Amino acid sequence: MQHQQRSQGWLSPSSDTEDIVALLAPRLVHFAGVARTEHVTRAAQEMQVPQSTLSRSVVRLEQDLGVDLFARHGRTLSLTPAGRTFLVSVERALAEIERAADEVRADADPATGKVAFGFLHTMGAETVPGLLHTFRADHPRIRFSLVQNHGDAMLEGLRAGELDLCLTSPVPDAPDLVARRLDEQKLRLVVPADHRLAGRRRIRLAEAADETFVTLEPGYGLRRITDALCDRAGFRPRVAFEGEEAETLRGLVAAGLGVALLPPPAVPRPGVVELTVTSPRAAREIGVAWLAGRPDTPPVTAFKKFLLSRRGRLLPD
Repeated sequence: MQHQQRSQGWLSPSSDTEDIVALLAPRLVHFAGVARTEHVTRAAQEMQVPQSTLSRSVVRLEQDLGVDLFARHGRTLSLTPAGRTFLVSVERALAEIERAADEVRADADPATGKVAFGFLHTMGAETVPGLLHTFRADHPRIRFSLVQNHGDAMLEGLRAGELDLCLTSPVPDAPDLVARRLDEQKLRLVVPADHRLAGRRRIRLAEAADETFVTLEPGYGLRRITDALCDRAGFRPRVAFEGEEAETLRGLVAAGLGVALLPPPAVPRPGVVELTVTSPRAAREIGVAWLAGRPDTPPVTAFKKFLLSRRGRLLPD
């Protein structure tokens, strides 16, 4: 039996895609069930749906599309060529929806779910591995998606739904975010080992006013802190090199290309000397941030509670 194009359908080729999806989606499962059995009564029994509901759903789907999906033979049905074509895509779409549902359920599982966690590059060598090791002692099966980036990029990741939580500095102050201060990290003036200041242990930042600086790029929190500290010391830093990672800057300092304000390294680096800055007070606050109003899954709740419990002892000794 040749399928027939219905003379009128509710949807035209120019219909808005979102309208089409909203209209058709509730009926696709019914269509797939009937197509699988080619019998409305058996499909209704298998799907535990009233037969009248199933019949109306299939008829309305055909009306919406303006195409016959089934040829009727008494109480049995058979797919038309259009129905077979449609079924392939419907089954693929339903399988993808089922896969996505399984994935989000798995990510939200209290014992085995996933946390998307962002943190600064400078916290990746020691701080974050230590935090995860301690947390997983009580939550051994929770999974993590880890993202290292600068502060502004991580805050955008929170807003875009790509991150659940992030460790960042400075602690953000924005109406759409919630942020909590967790700890403070002292910054040091790092100079080459053969520098004129290398024999010192302490220094006022103003004494480095004539030095060439190597810094992180604009947009990094540590760059903003560096600029602010130098401004408080009464000068604007003369920047020769800008980078994206603190240990790269240490390498540039070791090569004699400038000085830098940096947090302590995970392991001492040869070729540089790290001086305590006595004035102005050189430190950065580390905080955890998340998007305001977004419901947390149980794994995110557990990890957030853990991070907040580390207030004042987030960083390694």
